[in-house]
Amino acid sequence: MSDHSPLSFAEAPKGCRRCPRLVDLRKTLKKSHPDWWNAPVPAFGDPAAWLAIIGLAPGKEGANRTGRAFTGDASGDLLFATLAKFGLSTGEFQSSIDDGIVLNGTMILNAVKCLPPENKPTGAEINNCRDYLTKSIGALPNLRVILCLGKVAHDSMIRLAGLRLGDNKFAHGSAHQLSADRILIDSYHCSRYNVNTKRLTARMFEEVFEQAIIAQDRP
Repeated sequence: MSDHSPLSFAEAPKGCRRCPRLVDLRKTLKKSHPDWWNAPVPAFGDPAAWLAIIGLAPGKEGANRTGRAFTGDASGDLLFATLAKFGLSTGEFQSSIDDGIVLNGTMILNAVKCLPPENKPTGAEINNCRDYLTKSIGALPNLRVILCLGKVAHDSMIRLAGLRLGDNKFAHGSAHQLSADRILIDSYHCSRYNVNTKRLTARMFEEVFEQAIIAQDRP
């Protein structure tokens, strides 16, 4: 496991204590799984990214275990397959931090950097982590499109942009203008549950990436 992050100056410290409930969970998991990452998960991708993908939070046996976003459980399978299809990654994704995958023009972030119980962060925990999300977004000078996976990521990003949630409601495939040169696009999260229940299909996911590419090319 590596502490390297392409946005190291924008990351939460590994021993971040802003959210007591999440700290307690980390401590518990460190006792039962001392070889796991069990810490805030850093950004992963290209610092020159035009596209930022924002997920909910690390999965227990995924990023919380491996230390790399969407790596180690089923949530990354569809995401990395789609990135590869659109030329946004190099290498073969094998759901391991040792697979050598490299992202091109893309940065992966999370609305909450630590594993929340039952994958459900509280409003306070989301707010506590928004400072790190703000720093990360601000550190991407070429960013044009933000793809939010799920309502939690969407709501946090809309708040970060200083916009009204009532005027910018989450819906799969919807687009929201954040500024003159940045747009937010919504997608259902690529979780195992959403994929297995067909709430999100591979074609639906590809369509939001097609939207993102079109949006990037707009003047």
